[in-house]
Amino acid sequence: MEKVPGSPSVGGSCPQKTAEILSSQYGINLFLAGLVLTFAWAVHAVGISKSHLLSYLITLMLIQLLWMLWYLCRSCTQRRLIREKDTHAGARWLKCGITLFAVITLILDSFKIGYYVDFSNCLSAAEGIFPVTHAIHTILQVYFLWCHAKDIIQSFKTLERFGVIHSVFTNLLLWTNGVLTESKHQLNEHKERLITLGFGNITIVLDDHAPQCNCTTTTLCSIFSQGIYYLYPFNIEYHILASTMLYVLWKNIGRKVEHHQQHKTPFKFHGITVGMIFGLIVLISTIAKVVVYLIQIGRSKNKSELALTMFYLHAISVLALMCTAGIVALLIYRLEDRSLDNSKNPARKLDAELLVGTAAGSWLLSWGSILAIICAQAHPKYTWYNLPYSILVIVEKYIQNLFIIESIHRKEEKVNDDIKTLRIVTISRGSTLSLTPAYKEIYNGRAACDDGELPYLLNGTACARENDGAKEAASQANCPAMHSAPEFPFYSRNSVTNNKRRILKNIAAFLFLCNLSLWIPPAFGCRPEYDNGLEEIVFGFEPWIIVVNLAMPFSIFYRMHSAASLFEVNCKT
Repeated sequence: MEKVPGSPSVGGSCPQKTAEILSSQYGINLFLAGLVLTFAWAVHAVGISKSHLLSYLITLMLIQLLWMLWYLCRSCTQRRLIREKDTHAGARWLKCGITLFAVITLILDSFKIGYYVDFSNCLSAAEGIFPVTHAIHTILQVYFLWCHAKDIIQSFKTLERFGVIHSVFTNLLLWTNGVLTESKHQLNEHKERLITLGFGNITIVLDDHAPQCNCTTTTLCSIFSQGIYYLYPFNIEYHILASTMLYVLWKNIGRKVEHHQQHKTPFKFHGITVGMIFGLIVLISTIAKVVVYLIQIGRSKNKSELALTMFYLHAISVLALMCTAGIVALLIYRLEDRSLDNSKNPARKLDAELLVGTAAGSWLLSWGSILAIICAQAHPKYTWYNLPYSILVIVEKYIQNLFIIESIHRKEEKVNDDIKTLRIVTISRGSTLSLTPAYKEIYNGRAACDDGELPYLLNGTACARENDGAKEAASQANCPAMHSAPEFPFYSRNSVTNNKRRILKNIAAFLFLCNLSLWIPPAFGCRPEYDNGLEEIVFGFEPWIIVVNLAMPFSIFYRMHSAASLFEVNCKT
């Protein structure tokens, strides 16, 4: 084990590179073993029950709990040591987001405990132990991420690699388990609705994993069983966020970082009113659409067709607006001349890869729908709306990915600490007008006063350091006046820059709320890919359902991850 903080980075250490490869292979095999077990339970394999899967997950969580406790105890004993931190990892808004999802996950665990108590006569002990263990695991993991997500581990690196990668794949397996459970519930509801759309030639066989005994309290059982499935989307997002944060921690083990100060970029509502208003309109209309869709779908053929038509028309409108906003933002970027930051940054690299990788899920569904529309012999009226919807899904994600990835790679304007507190005081007809343009615009004046320390404005201005009255008066007396005209070229340029920044912030805010809006429908059961019925006729029921169940989780995660990335873009702009 290495304990020397000054040990070489991963790239220059052969033993550490070997440890990285070994730990990654350990994690992959851990995940694949759990994946096979999950698949065996899903298809009702002989000799495999839900208790076997839950026992495996409980074991993984207990091992992770032991590692986290060891790490926390070791951190407490070394509290006085100066630790290197990755300022780009574990942003505060990301921690707040995962905390919110964790709180709802704890509510889900309490529902599962209540469900187990009501059906305790016919459920295995593992189904009661799992939610208790999961709740403890959730609490400790959130605390761990709040305190140590930014850590760059430089001691016990080999052991820590295995501990962190174990945590990454434990969360991925818990995510997989949540996705599968929620998908099976959605599939059962979908099969029951297909008959109302007239697809009677599809065999309806419910995949039922319900307990084979009566509930002790019928009302409570109904609340628990229904509530669990409405809370699963938050549990799914919690585990995928936790796994990404832990993966960044794993990539940072042994890494050497440049010691430079990162400017804090807090979120501000000022200047984004237009984007927020339009985004909230989309959000409210989306919630209303989901409520109407879930009420109408499956009631009758006419109501189901109207619900699908409403869904497609609303989605087409929102996606068209998002495409327009993204194109405007990219055009503004083309007009600016700012270089990209290509320095090594695991968090930023992971964000970009997740955006493109998870977008592939919805692209797969969209191309499947396009092909089904082209090849189908009969086309109900509502299915034609699926064509522009599918095309816009592909185009919108393409544009949005380009906008987000370029935004997170753009270099921030650096401000010199000696000059960023300047105030520009303009003298005009005996009065003073205080302006505070961006430092870049002041600096581009290529002039200085007071022995080169303070820049001054063209057109008869004086400059002074803020909060220094004596020096301000001296500056006003000594700074030369180049022109007496009232025109301020640099101020005009600064105004244009501020307008561009304001437009970009409004676009980012609008896209942020739109992505949250588009996350809601599939996360809560509004999935036309299931209910459309046309794809199932062309591709076959089972093949298309397999494609949807594989691609939908990535499509749902894409929207939440895009929203998180756009929040960061808004803070950075």
